[in-house]
Amino acid sequence: MRDRPLVGLDGDAVRAWLQDALAALDAAREEIDALNVFPVPDSDTGTNLCLTVRAAVEAGSRSPDARGALAELARAAVLGARGNSGVILAQLLRGLAEAAPAAVVVGPGELRAGLAHGADLAYDAVAAPVEGTVLTVARAAAEACAGDSLAEASGSALVAAQAALERTPQQLVALRRAGVVDAGGQGLVLVLDSLARTVTGDHRARPTVRARVSCEPAARDGTFPYEVQYLLEAPEPAAVALRGALAALGDSVIVAGTGDGTWNVHVHVEDVGAAIEAAVAAGPTRNISVVRFADQTRPDDPAAAAPASTVVAVVEGAGLARLFGREGIVVVDAAGRDAAGRIVGAATGNNARQVVLLPNDPRASAATDAAAAQLRAAGVRVVIVPSRSPVQGLAAVAVHDRSRPFDDDVVAMAEAAGATRYAQVRVADGAALTSVGMCRRADVLGLIDGDVVQIGADVGAVACDLVDRLLGVGAELVTVLLGETAPSGLDVVITDRVRAHTALTEVSVFRAGMPDSPVILGVE
Repeated sequence: MRDRPLVGLDGDAVRAWLQDALAALDAAREEIDALNVFPVPDSDTGTNLCLTVRAAVEAGSRSPDARGALAELARAAVLGARGNSGVILAQLLRGLAEAAPAAVVVGPGELRAGLAHGADLAYDAVAAPVEGTVLTVARAAAEACAGDSLAEASGSALVAAQAALERTPQQLVALRRAGVVDAGGQGLVLVLDSLARTVTGDHRARPTVRARVSCEPAARDGTFPYEVQYLLEAPEPAAVALRGALAALGDSVIVAGTGDGTWNVHVHVEDVGAAIEAAVAAGPTRNISVVRFADQTRPDDPAAAAPASTVVAVVEGAGLARLFGREGIVVVDAAGRDAAGRIVGAATGNNARQVVLLPNDPRASAATDAAAAQLRAAGVRVVIVPSRSPVQGLAAVAVHDRSRPFDDDVVAMAEAAGATRYAQVRVADGAALTSVGMCRRADVLGLIDGDVVQIGADVGAVACDLVDRLLGVGAELVTVLLGETAPSGLDVVITDRVRAHTALTEVSVFRAGMPDSPVILGVE
């Protein structure tokens, strides 16, 4: 213990607090995961809280004052938040930042106001707040935070949070049946304990994470089999309207903001496409993630006796996320910061011990390789199926069979991806030398297997040329993915061109919304 407790938190103390909180959450991650039975027993709350706080710590804030540090770290936490509890914790950090608008240091008054404001933000972000969860623990901490010193204020908040956590089984039947306290609330207690330790310098033993009493696996009702999460850029009225629209589609709806027009959206649904499309009217989306709960196993679940495996597809854009997600594949958006970290989070959030990664674009290879290295270091078996285009990834997914031995499944997926030739139409963003000559800005480029084979002026004409080249040796199936800038009627033009070659070739057209390619073709 230091000679005297801190009078207030400055930027360095804020950073030290979150670093200590990350260490505490990481040490207790598996135990908190095991507590996770509500709203679904997906065994990922500890992992999600770690990922959320790590996103804040790795933001690299250097602000010397508390307000600046909290603002930077809270924004990073909201953008990187995973799962219900992660998003709610990020709102608590945002509350602290917004309650200290001009504070060089955070004292007892700012802490009290910040916890109260953060609890309000968290409750407002959730479409249907439930008591007996991390929300209840946060509110209890805020209401009890009192004292003339920061040590007294942080200590009283911690004591109240611990007491509220112990009461959560009395408030939620799912917790009482499983013999656990709320997993998110347990994580918040550790975060508040780290705050008290940072203020006092007292590094006593951390609060004990209660072991699970019941060995009976928690029931999953199966009503909403997918978790969908993404970032949204939109004004507040549009975000509020989206919250209502998602509440009509599923549950566990959270739309939490950074305060500057960016929102972290979370929902459990049956229709992945509808959840993503609901955001279209509100604004642009990015960092889309889709997780299928059936791929997640608990350590005490009978299914855990067999090696758990999952497939993670890296894509760009809402349309592609919808295509892969509806096949039950875990989806990570390639766009945005730290794609490798999000790939790792998606895989570890599923408790998978065997993982197949589908990069689906050469530009995603570096992030996929980095994620694979991190997963292997953590003891996870990882295989990268070298899909260089979304159509190769879709071909691999089409033959994926969870009931098959892992090695056999990987071979089948790799063979399907390798047997799919792919072509792409792109618009040149500048002059460049290609394998067929110089192109100028706005020229339409036709690529086959990644190489430029045609330079033209019309998207439809170049697409038809690619069809002619790909069908020269025949095909059973042509897959057509249309991007954001695809001209109207292009699907009909391509389908007619295929029919001109053979009436026996099947054509499947999907509006995949790729941002940088009017059309991608796959031929099997």
